[in-house]
Amino acid sequence: MPITNQQVAEHVFLRHMYADSYFPDHVVGRGGAILTRLCERIEAEQPSDLAALYVLTQAATEEFNLLEAEFEAAGSEIETVAREWIADDFWFVASAYGFTDADVEELIATRDW
Repeated sequence: MPITNQQVAEHVFLRHMYADSYFPDHVVGRGGAILTRLCERIEAEQPSDLAALYVLTQAATEEFNLLEAEFEAAGSEIETVAREWIADDFWFVASAYGFTDADVEELIATRDW
């Protein structure tokens, strides 16, 4: 399903991580795919309120939790700076779909990174 939100369609997820050689591109790409799938779900399900949005973002966060092992296997990790970049992209997604009052910590409340 192609993304219809133009702002999202033009956005490069996790671009800062791609720019840092510490993070392997193939694993960063999987993180970007998680965020893209999140956008697809938001467009398909059209959450009507923050509670419904948080269900979707927290499910995507759980996918990132599983990705941590792949980062570690590649000699990397989701460390402090990466956490901020990932959280920034979750906030970008929420705001791009009109949820500008979303709490970034609640968007990623299920994280273990």
